[in-house]
Amino acid sequence: MKKTTNLLFVVTVLLFSAVAMAQSTITGTVVEAGTNLPLPGANVIEKGTSNGVTTDFDGNFSITTKESSGEIVITYIGYNSKTISFSGNAALGKVEMKSSQVGLEEIQIIASVAVDRKTPVAVSTVKAADIELKLGSQEFPEILKSTPGVYVTKAGGGFGDGEVRMRGFGSVNVAVMINGIPVNDMENGRVFWSNWAGLGDVTSTMQTQRGLGAAKIAVPSIGGTINIITKTTDVEEGGSIMTSVGNDGYKKYGITYSTGLLDNGFAATVSAAHTQGDGYVDGTQFSGVSYFVNISKEFNEQHKLAFSAFGAKQQHGQRQNRQLIETYRNSERGRKFNADWGYYNGQVTFQEDNFYHKPQISLNHYWNLNDNTSINSSAYVSFGTGGGGGIRGVNKFTFNADGSSEYRDGLYGPINFDKIADENEALGALGSETILRASRNDHNWYGLLSNLKTNLNEDMVLQVGLDFRSYKGLHFQEVTNLLGGQYFLDNNDANNPNNLARVGDVINYNNDGIVGWIGAFGQLEYDVNDSFNTFVAVALSNTSYKRIDYFNYLDSDPLQETDRYNFLGGSIKGGGNYRIDGNHNVFANIGYFERAAEFDAVFLNFSNDNINADAPNQKITSFELGYGYRSEKLAANVNLYRTLWNDRTETVSFQQPDGTRASANVLGVNAVHQGIELDFVYKATDRLEINGMASIGDWRWANNVLDVQVFDEEQNLIETVDLYIEDVHVSDAAQTSFGLGTNYKFGTDTRLVVDYVYNADIYARFDPSDRNEPGPDAWKMPAFGLFDVAMTHGFDFGPFDATLTARMNNVFDTEYIPDAQDGAGSTADTALVWMGFGRTFSIGAKLNF
Repeated sequence: MKKTTNLLFVVTVLLFSAVAMAQSTITGTVVEAGTNLPLPGANVIEKGTSNGVTTDFDGNFSITTKESSGEIVITYIGYNSKTISFSGNAALGKVEMKSSQVGLEEIQIIASVAVDRKTPVAVSTVKAADIELKLGSQEFPEILKSTPGVYVTKAGGGFGDGEVRMRGFGSVNVAVMINGIPVNDMENGRVFWSNWAGLGDVTSTMQTQRGLGAAKIAVPSIGGTINIITKTTDVEEGGSIMTSVGNDGYKKYGITYSTGLLDNGFAATVSAAHTQGDGYVDGTQFSGVSYFVNISKEFNEQHKLAFSAFGAKQQHGQRQNRQLIETYRNSERGRKFNADWGYYNGQVTFQEDNFYHKPQISLNHYWNLNDNTSINSSAYVSFGTGGGGGIRGVNKFTFNADGSSEYRDGLYGPINFDKIADENEALGALGSETILRASRNDHNWYGLLSNLKTNLNEDMVLQVGLDFRSYKGLHFQEVTNLLGGQYFLDNNDANNPNNLARVGDVINYNNDGIVGWIGAFGQLEYDVNDSFNTFVAVALSNTSYKRIDYFNYLDSDPLQETDRYNFLGGSIKGGGNYRIDGNHNVFANIGYFERAAEFDAVFLNFSNDNINADAPNQKITSFELGYGYRSEKLAANVNLYRTLWNDRTETVSFQQPDGTRASANVLGVNAVHQGIELDFVYKATDRLEINGMASIGDWRWANNVLDVQVFDEEQNLIETVDLYIEDVHVSDAAQTSFGLGTNYKFGTDTRLVVDYVYNADIYARFDPSDRNEPGPDAWKMPAFGLFDVAMTHGFDFGPFDATLTARMNNVFDTEYIPDAQDGAGSTADTALVWMGFGRTFSIGAKLNF
């Protein structure tokens, strides 16, 4: 018996030894070629088996194979797959994955993409797969609403009217760049997302850099940077067709095709899509066509050219006017209510709308001088045409306190444009009393970005560059509809008094704003064994302004065209990141910069004879500390920040009691923005990933401002007021927010995402007319939380790969107020608000060929 037992023991040991000998352990780190960015979530599979793992947050993996020799296959969306042979245990070190798109690495250099745990800034990155899954029929910036410190609203609810704020700063002070090219308006800094309605289809990566950021444009942003990297040209031939439908008549369809990299070095990708719908809010019908073209040519290892053009021609109705909460409750349409539309000759007609087309065209040259030095340059142009609709003449569009109006159909009903047209027609030769007009803001924009990067040695990298921009904005109003009348009498053109204006004629104002910009920047980066990275960067810029006014001054008047006024700005910033070990890192950055006052702060009162030639620079000081943790299961970040902003240029837009809009140019105001941010991702299992974030801020105005001038939308001075806003909270963004989400993979091609975001401490924007004496803080809107759900499933459809995606936003149909303007007494009863969207959905299908 003992011999039998011994024999069984020996056999068992030999069997286990054979199995152990048949196995191998393969380790490595998967990174992006060229940038050494880690690729978390890459699939590593033993070829011919279902045995596989995914890389952790630092791109690391360890796989125990079933066989002692064979091949492993590494795949990652957007990158060429890689097959590696093995025999026995192996430590592969860094495994570089090349992008499946030509020129992506070079664009990332121009665009200043931040590297996790290396670049000492607070950064969050969203990849194309997540954008495709989560975006659906939402506004493009809404993909960022689970990012700490970021607050996104749909504004009035029109197509593309969304607004994004970062650390309490609006779009004017958040730099938005597409492939490294700035797109903020050169005069006022605003970003109109409707101009980029097709970006969701062609974005490869969307990165937010909060605070100072890593952007190398001559003067960085204040609140942060939104860095959008579009797709370039696929290495392999192929394409896709897609379609989706959603609530309120939403329809979208599109096609993409890539030639692949041809033998002669050429490659091309084209994409186009059409989107239309009725809009969730009444009277916000929309239609848009978006397009994208990229053509590249590899001449040799030293030179590569890439041409790209993209844009979106669109038109949509708007809800410009906020209403009392009571008005939404009394209206049959509830939160869908919109007072800014009606019917004319049986057709939907907008009192307020937006139409625009802003193609961006660029030519990029990538030049590798040698193994250590490269020059990447981008020359670009942008031609914008379009504007926003509104009224001119007698305002017949308001309604009485009980919701009635002789120019509306029923209580709180749509506008009866036919009645207005009948009255205009009856006036005959006297002309129209009320018309529709468009405020145009066309522009021509030319620019050049060039970046030289050289490795001084193994540890030091020097980058220097040039940022040149030339901009001309054309501002005028034109008649779009006489509403039954013969003409509209306009007396605002000094060169053509008593103008009997007809459709297409210019009225009210006509002026050009000319902006020049030239900047230079330099950055020295020091990296020691991938454990300590520090940098110092300096920049100088000159901003010049010039104004030409064709209406307020005779053609013979030398004041019609001003001189050019120059404002010198600059910045210095530095920071460092220390990787304590494989799990922990800390970083800090500090910066001071001065930015030129905005265009309207120089040419006061919309005139050429009241010029503030010595307008002070805006002065910003920013500090930030951060800590990061990475392990196989958990990645987490904590950031503390404080930003001091002095001599701030603040343009306050607000709604007057009669429904028309006004603005105040507030100069010399100071603000303090400070807070703490947290975000994490936890891989609970190979299938389940949990993510969360928290952001707690304290953003306040620091002083009162005297003698502030208020103008109506016709650029007429209404009044001069003193603003008592010291210690009033900054408006329009959630100073407290929390988020929690899950991402569950049922299989390789099927996953479910659930996101919850809670927003609190949101304050209404102030009305300058109600702040002319010390008063209470601005009205604080009720806190709210929203659930979103998305699910995608991939499957084989004959020879094609197919994907079905379903999304639902605001799953529980929560009623909330995302945006408000303060009223008398700063109470809920007097505040003017926009109501948030209820439950919305979309379902889409995509076929890859």
